[in-house]
Amino acid sequence: MRLTIAAPLLLSVALLVAGCSRPPDLVGIDNPEHPAESLPDVSRHRLFIITTREASEVVGALFSAERAPELGLASVDVTIPPNHEVGKVERPRRLPPDPRTEFAVVDPAIYKGESAFLSELNKELMKRKAGDRRILLFIHGYNTTTSDAILHLSQFVEDTGFTGVPVLFTWASAAKTPRYVYDLNSALVAREKLGEMANILAASRAEQVDILAHSMGTFLTMEGLVEAQQRGTLGTRGMINTVMLASPDIDIDLFRTQIAQLPRPVLNRMFLLVSKDDKALRVSRLIAGGVPRVGATDAAELEKLGLTVIDLSEIEDSSSGSHSKFTGSPEVVQLIGAGLNNVGAFSERSPQLRELIVGVPIRILGN
Repeated sequence: MRLTIAAPLLLSVALLVAGCSRPPDLVGIDNPEHPAESLPDVSRHRLFIITTREASEVVGALFSAERAPELGLASVDVTIPPNHEVGKVERPRRLPPDPRTEFAVVDPAIYKGESAFLSELNKELMKRKAGDRRILLFIHGYNTTTSDAILHLSQFVEDTGFTGVPVLFTWASAAKTPRYVYDLNSALVAREKLGEMANILAASRAEQVDILAHSMGTFLTMEGLVEAQQRGTLGTRGMINTVMLASPDIDIDLFRTQIAQLPRPVLNRMFLLVSKDDKALRVSRLIAGGVPRVGATDAAELEKLGLTVIDLSEIEDSSSGSHSKFTGSPEVVQLIGAGLNNVGAFSERSPQLRELIVGVPIRILGN
């Protein structure tokens, strides 16, 4: 029996490794011939970073896969090329990036303390009008570098038209397919820092926070919400607007216990994006001894938990594969953008959202 489980697991991991030649890190690498700052027709996003990673001296990395004892605070500017297509990341395969046709990540800044970080974050927030002073907090998943997370968040912000300020929480993923257990433990190490991060964001001038977590990042997010509930701080600041869990890599039995500990007002703001064809979660299930993962569970079963479920199982046009349809499918990105911009908060009863999903194989259950 051990051999029948191990063989497909090792084959799946080998195929993933063979199919994933990671492009280079690019943080802070500008193009001397075509500097990003000199191009007027690119989109630009200032992105703030809170991390449990150690700083890195490797060119382009900014932060490493090593775990840091204290939070790191930083920001970068990301430029999006004019040829950008919704649902895609035009990532350079060689350096330096060409910002005319590729994403570029420039002007990295490391902040030595919370006050300096908050000062810059507040400057960005106050550039927005009242009502738009919102934060989109992104918590990435397994097998992710700092560059990967920055690019995915920037693409998501661009494609959804989010008008607030993006903040990335990046934990110490090894960014290597076989190191799943290291990543899981890194997520657990990062859990104790979520309260500290929440205090920093609460001290800003943000009016609301939308949380978007992906894959193993959803496990970290749920653990953080449960801990906040146990401390008696969850929801007391009134800042959480939505909690979006994309492709949750969480043991379904653990998820039920997490849900049972959270108050109804928080659950009413929670949205699960799931897909039964999620190949990465099939591998996670094998690693977990066959226990189903939330992100590949039948949507109707999850709806019984009292949550709103967005079923993406029939979406086939994701450029980033079955595990990242939340960024890789133009239709899904449009849907999430509409929800983030408060068009009915993903309710099928909203006429605007009904228009978006006409002819698109997306099901919204609950709400």
